[in-house]
Amino acid sequence: MIQVRGARANNLKNVSLDLPKRRLTVFTGVSGSGKSSLVFATIAAESQRLINETYTAFVQSYLPSVGRPDVDELRNLSAAIVVDQERMGANSRSTVGTATDAYTMLRIIFSRLGEPHIGTSGAFSFNVPEGMCPQCEGTGEISTVDVDQLLDRERSLNEGALTLPYHAVDSWGWQVVAHSGFLDADKKLTDYTEQEWADLLHKDPVKVKVGSNGFTYEGLISKMQRTWLAKDRDALQPHIRAFVERAVVFARCPLCEGTRLNRAALSSKIDGVTIAECSAMQIDDLADFVRSIEDTGTAPLLANLLDLLDSLTEIGLGYLSLDRPSGTLSGGEAQRVKMVRHLGSSITDVTYVFDEPTVGLHPHDIQRMNDLLLRLRDKGNTVLVVEHKPEVVAIADHVVDIGPGAGAAGGEICYTGDVPGLRASGTLTGRHLGHRARLRERPRTPKGQVAIKGAGLHNLKDVSVDVPLGVLTVVTGVAGSGKSSLIHGHLAGRDGVVVADQSPIRGSRRSNPATYTGLLGPVRDAFAKANGVKAALFSANSEGACQKCNGLGLIYTDLAMMQGVATVCERCDGRRFTPEVLTYRLRGKNISEVLAMSIAEAYAFFPTGRPHAVLGRLHDVGLGYLRLGQPLNTLSGGERQRLKLAIHMAEKSSTYVLDEPTTGLHLADVDKLLALLDHLVDDGNSVVVIEHHQAVMAHADWIIDLGPGGGHDGGEVVFTGTPKELIESADTLTARHLREYVGS
Repeated sequence: MIQVRGARANNLKNVSLDLPKRRLTVFTGVSGSGKSSLVFATIAAESQRLINETYTAFVQSYLPSVGRPDVDELRNLSAAIVVDQERMGANSRSTVGTATDAYTMLRIIFSRLGEPHIGTSGAFSFNVPEGMCPQCEGTGEISTVDVDQLLDRERSLNEGALTLPYHAVDSWGWQVVAHSGFLDADKKLTDYTEQEWADLLHKDPVKVKVGSNGFTYEGLISKMQRTWLAKDRDALQPHIRAFVERAVVFARCPLCEGTRLNRAALSSKIDGVTIAECSAMQIDDLADFVRSIEDTGTAPLLANLLDLLDSLTEIGLGYLSLDRPSGTLSGGEAQRVKMVRHLGSSITDVTYVFDEPTVGLHPHDIQRMNDLLLRLRDKGNTVLVVEHKPEVVAIADHVVDIGPGAGAAGGEICYTGDVPGLRASGTLTGRHLGHRARLRERPRTPKGQVAIKGAGLHNLKDVSVDVPLGVLTVVTGVAGSGKSSLIHGHLAGRDGVVVADQSPIRGSRRSNPATYTGLLGPVRDAFAKANGVKAALFSANSEGACQKCNGLGLIYTDLAMMQGVATVCERCDGRRFTPEVLTYRLRGKNISEVLAMSIAEAYAFFPTGRPHAVLGRLHDVGLGYLRLGQPLNTLSGGERQRLKLAIHMAEKSSTYVLDEPTTGLHLADVDKLLALLDHLVDDGNSVVVIEHHQAVMAHADWIIDLGPGGGHDGGEVVFTGTPKELIESADTLTARHLREYVGS
């Protein structure tokens, strides 16, 4: 047994329990009940910390910092491998092939068997000069800048002609340009000579003197290419990224045609196929091609590559290709790609920790995922899974149900034991395991439709379909069937369409629900008005911040070659504000106490006005358990999506697009989500949901089912109509599973 004694991370209330080793344990409970706090922040965190401590101080300096969790004792731990839903790095050079090492193996095979022979495996790599396309430097795309987004031709420099960031009149960037000596600051840009245009936009770096100081002058476009375009777009600050997306057009590289490789790499072939063509194949097709290669010298390598490709196909990722950028994978796809690394591993007796591994999976694919979890267990491993889906709970050897509520109302063990015991336990999870959403007796009548015509993005096969308005439409189909391509690629972006997805919310560790939703403004104003002082005092990022920790509440200490340490600020005791600010009160509470409230508590504390309205929407989307001051980087993908939805609900929209909103939701909360979607539709909106959850399908007014399979086996609309018609007349994978769900 793994023995946990006195766990208190986050909202856990001195939890003690025993978990059987070499068994599959599923952790259930409502969102925010404490599942992740127990599994990730306690068990997995302590295992990783203990392993890190076995390394030298030098090695530890390169490892992520893991603090000791708040627990009295943990016994009998084994090495923990966390397979989470964090999206893989959005580095433009990272692909499915590089992330899984499949492309590395493919490069070695081509360096041995490719005709003509062009060199070592590096000659086939787009990440080293030896193999990369010289024009795009291995990225597969080139960028062109829309000059009119950088400047206003009808003005002079002194009149504010430069409109790109950091170049307002009198700013440091503007002074270097205006006083460089190359340009007339009083001359309208439209009157510039050819030489002046070249100096303004393309001049190579050169030293200039501005006043008594020396600076480097560089043409605007040259400087953009070096400082902004050479970086990952996701690594840029939000306002710079928005500017780049507006000012720069990215197009496929004409020299390598997007393959990223130079001519030599593209000339070498195996059986008439280049390495770029192999990378562009669907993984299941590439496996067939590798199977056809006969060569005794590389047989072990071919066998390893084939095993890897077959594993990817087996867990439902056969529709991907090796050249697919890692950053475009969904959270569920990224998790399954990571999982493949462990499938063929010879290591046993480790603890695998999974975070909702069924995210993004159609009911048809969940069975495959279950088989994989059981295979990992049967190799002699301990498998811990945080999950809501009853299909996964059903295969558990052991279940731990945490609750009874969320946040302060959770953090207790409600049940431990087997699945039949859970069903009979009377807990919220036990009561809902057999719960089924029923079909609508009378689906709503559409008020019109939006036509999508000839959709061909990714694997879509010239799809034309009408999306009804004024109803709840569910778009479904197996992973890779084309759902996201159809909706995000051809419906999102139209006027009146609001998209709330699970992508990360950008912000520092200072960001929290209060700042993100704009709630902090009226809260600060209320404190200022009640106490007759400035509102800026009540911002932890401004005048009221504790000076020792700069309003973070924590002191981050860099210990050079040892792990960095975060400690609670002694001066403010983690409250983030100066003692003076904490003396000001609003109805008996200071600003720190208000930010420590849950959204549900704050909803009652602010009974009127804008705060009440914002908090009401957060409560409606099921986030009542979050604290106002909780850092955004602690939120799950599903919580992030619901936070965005709450903000969008304030806008007057006509169509909402949601991408798997049931992610992270307990079975009991799915009913609340369905009520919220009904509320949006009844208010006159149209709601389009990409979803696999059968309760949402059953509750829909209209279903658009894509398939029949994934990748090039998908991309077609295989059914449109009401859920009742789907069950009665269709023979798609969705129809079969929904028929079984409604009938059981």
